[in-house]
Amino acid sequence: MSAATVSEERQAALARRLAEVGVREADLDETFVRSGGPGGQNVNKTATCVMLHHRPTGIQVKCQASRQQGLNRFLARHLLLAKIENLRRQKAAQQRAEREKARRQKRGRSRAAKERILADKAHRAARKEARRPTRVEPES
Repeated sequence: MSAATVSEERQAALARRLAEVGVREADLDETFVRSGGPGGQNVNKTATCVMLHHRPTGIQVKCQASRQQGLNRFLARHLLLAKIENLRRQKAAQQRAEREKARRQKRGRSRAAKERILADKAHRAARKEARRPTRVEPES
């Protein structure tokens, strides 16, 4: 993003997205630190790097993509939203996988599978029986 400031409609769209996801500004800890890298005196004198901490999830984001603090604040919130959404998607996928695993475990065996198991069992029994010595009955 090359614009020095963020337009009002983009800020409003971000605020709507934050509300949809359930992130409140009160849940965010925002701190400003000095950035690093290119930028000369401006970077060394001003705290343009934005660090956001979302207390409910414990997610932390650091953004120093721009030399403008306002733009970094906007971008940091975008990064935070992306991380929170990704975390929620992972949790949902994990819950889905657990439900699917439980469903597969509860499912009974098919008739063909039962027949295969019994046939294999009979085959093993026959092999064991073949290894046993034959018993000769004494004549009385």
